[in-house]
Amino acid sequence: MLCAVLDLWPVLADYPLGYPAGLGVLGLLVGSFLNVVIHRLPLMMERDWQRDCADLTGHVETDSPVAAFNLMVPRSRCPHCQQPIAAWDNLPVLSWLLLAGRCRHCRASISVRYPLVELSAAVLGVVAAWHFGATPSALWGAGFSWALLALAVIDLDTQLLPDDLTLPLLWAGLVANLFGYFVDLPTAVVGAMAGYLSLWVVYWGFKFATGKEGMGYGDFKLLAALGAWLGWQALPTIIVGAALVGAVVGLALIGLRRHERSKPLPFGPFLAAAGWINLIWGGPLRQLIGP
Repeated sequence: MLCAVLDLWPVLADYPLGYPAGLGVLGLLVGSFLNVVIHRLPLMMERDWQRDCADLTGHVETDSPVAAFNLMVPRSRCPHCQQPIAAWDNLPVLSWLLLAGRCRHCRASISVRYPLVELSAAVLGVVAAWHFGATPSALWGAGFSWALLALAVIDLDTQLLPDDLTLPLLWAGLVANLFGYFVDLPTAVVGAMAGYLSLWVVYWGFKFATGKEGMGYGDFKLLAALGAWLGWQALPTIIVGAALVGAVVGLALIGLRRHERSKPLPFGPFLAAAGWINLIWGGPLRQLIGP
């Protein structure tokens, strides 16, 4: 498979529209898998926490076997009638349109978010190909974008940024920059350290001042990952951009009574959005706001 991709690379480079189209199609497929990750990973984390609590308290149930539940099994099912979803009903975007957004068996409504995630992943792949061209940086950039998409939606749903995504994303950024795809390796390493420590300092300063936690540890790790991919120079733009957009969105939601003032607003989606914007337009943005 890898050899076939490498053989196809020069061909795609000769056809400017072929490479974005290819990453767009790949993005649709990845988006379908991201829907699984977004739904199942928090549930897997919850099961792990329950298992750990049971081990600590000694209340371990051994009578009934626990069914396997991970990103691969069981097969996707309708959340209403529990019927398995056939492969031809699981085609990205197309199946949702052909079924008019309803389950084939029980005709219950299927959330529009599923095709929106798939379309978003496709658009992110196309933009990465358009920006970086037919280069390895486009593939790395698309993977970075898809990971940020999954993290943003999970954080919106659960206010969690799973280590199973943030830590591999951090290491992937260091590996990518080992080859200098986005920044040099020392800049990436400093970016990872500065990203984590900057929000760590803000967290403890806010906690000492107010006695409350202003953000979670997952935000530290996500910003560290962004620093590993984009370098320490991108961090001020990312932090300021995420804070400004988060404040505007939060005030707007409170004003429209779509969000309770006492309920914390997840910061991860704004960090993810600011990180992706810096991937594509970071250079011009830093020149715009720089001295």
